[in-house]
Amino acid sequence: MSVPTYLPYVILIGNGLTLFAIFYGLNRALAEASWQRTERLRALTISAVILLGWLAIALGLSGAGFYHVVQSGIPAIQYGLILPILIGVFLIFRSELAGRILDAVPQPWIVGVQFYRAFGVVFLTLYAAGQLPALFAWPAGVGDIMVGLSAPLVAYAYARAPRQSAGRVKAWNVFGILDLTVAVTLGFLTSPSAITPIAVHPSSELVTMLPMVMIPVYMVPLSILLHITSLVKLRREQPRVADFKKTAPAAA
Repeated sequence: MSVPTYLPYVILIGNGLTLFAIFYGLNRALAEASWQRTERLRALTISAVILLGWLAIALGLSGAGFYHVVQSGIPAIQYGLILPILIGVFLIFRSELAGRILDAVPQPWIVGVQFYRAFGVVFLTLYAAGQLPALFAWPAGVGDIMVGLSAPLVAYAYARAPRQSAGRVKAWNVFGILDLTVAVTLGFLTSPSAITPIAVHPSSELVTMLPMVMIPVYMVPLSILLHITSLVKLRREQPRVADFKKTAPAAA
C-alpha cells in the first residue's frame, strides 16, 4: 500500500505541535506554581527524556517494520500501545516527581491540550481517498474530532467554575478513553493479519505503517495517559472542594 505524500508532513506537524504544547504548558505551569528554576529544569529534562525517548523508540521500531502487519502475519501493534500506558500509569501513581507535577499543572491545561485530537480529520480524509475502511475511519475520525474540538470548551468551563464542571470533565475524559478504545479495536479488527475476523477492502494496513503507525503507538497512549492524569487530578481535588464547602459558611 502506498503512503500519500502529504501524510508524513501531517503526522510530523501534529506530533511536533503536541509536544511543543506539552513542554510549553508544563514549563509555564511549574513557573506559576513557584518552582525554582533548577527544579523546573530537572522536571522538564526528565519529561523530555521520557517523551522524546519514547518517540525515538517508536520511530525506530516503526521504521524497522516491527508494527507492519500483512495478511499472513501476527499483529504486534498492541505492544507499542499497551506497554507505554502501563509504564505511564505506574509513574503517575508511584513517582513523587509526577505527583508534584500533577499538583502544579492546572486541570484546564491537561484537558485543553488535547485540542490536537481534532487532527483526527486525517482518518476521514484517508477514507475519502479510498485508503481506509469506513468501519474504522468514521468512528476514529468523528470521535477524535469531537473530543478535540470540545477540549477547549470543557477546559474553559472548568476554569470558570470547577465545582460545577467537575462532572463534565469526568464525562469528557471517559468519552475520550472510550473513543480511543473503539478506534483501536476497530483498527485491529480491520487490519490484515492471520487472526483478523473481519475482511474489508481497503483494510487498515496503512495504520500499521509509517507515518500513520505513530498514531496508535504514540499519540493514542499519550492521549489515554492525559485522560488518566486528568481523572486522577480531578479525584485529588475533590477533597479540597468538599473542605471548601464545609468551611465556607463558617467563614461567612
